[in-house]
Amino acid sequence: MKAQVTFLDNSGFIVDCPDVVMVFDYYRDPAHDLVKLLRKDTDKPVVFFVTHNHADHFNTDIFNLAQDHKRLYVLSNDIPTREIHDTMPIDWMSAGDTIEDLPGGIAKVQAYGSTDAGVSYVVTMSDGTTFFHAGDLNNWHWDAESTSREAHKAQEKFTVELDRIAEAHPSLDVAFFPVDTRQGENCSAGARQFLDTIAVGDFFPMHFKGSYETACDFDAYNLNAAVKARTTMHCLHKPGDTAEVDQ
Repeated sequence: MKAQVTFLDNSGFIVDCPDVVMVFDYYRDPAHDLVKLLRKDTDKPVVFFVTHNHADHFNTDIFNLAQDHKRLYVLSNDIPTREIHDTMPIDWMSAGDTIEDLPGGIAKVQAYGSTDAGVSYVVTMSDGTTFFHAGDLNNWHWDAESTSREAHKAQEKFTVELDRIAEAHPSLDVAFFPVDTRQGENCSAGARQFLDTIAVGDFFPMHFKGSYETACDFDAYNLNAAVKARTTMHCLHKPGDTAEVDQ
């Protein structure tokens, strides 16, 4: 499947597929790309995915978007309900949940755990193409602050969640994963383990929170030859940056 991926901000992406527009973790859209796309493609259904309730991943503006489209919201169960009306088309998800037969050829959505808030998602299209959005799933330890015990516990927690995903999905076509440069020199440790464990076709770092140059220094990931051969690494860092994937 061919799809155009557009970076919104932080961990937000538009994935424009032939029969559906998927929007992950909309926080803001400084380049107005989503509005432009929705005006151009009025016939496509729009599915909004929100992994958790952090303000840099969830913005209630999504409920005012795509009102002239068929739309659906796939929300983590930690999203507050005060802005949500009973008539809104919503599927609530917790880790371990699965929903099927969504609009626009989305065959299945599976929610997996996180090492912070909410969930991560694997979206499987009707042709078998898979998209993964990690939300805040990562190996969250901090070079300047974490003790060795804290770092070890973070590693264990991440490995448990990652292995659970890999058991069901040893390969993924497209993956969005946090590389937060505030973590220090080892900011890509979680991404490296993720790419070592699961065969990924196209990889997009996100959640930079600092220097995108560091997050996009893929040589510093120290990836092995097998990963380098099978994975295309993308650096979308400016709102409105796009890339085409063809899986």
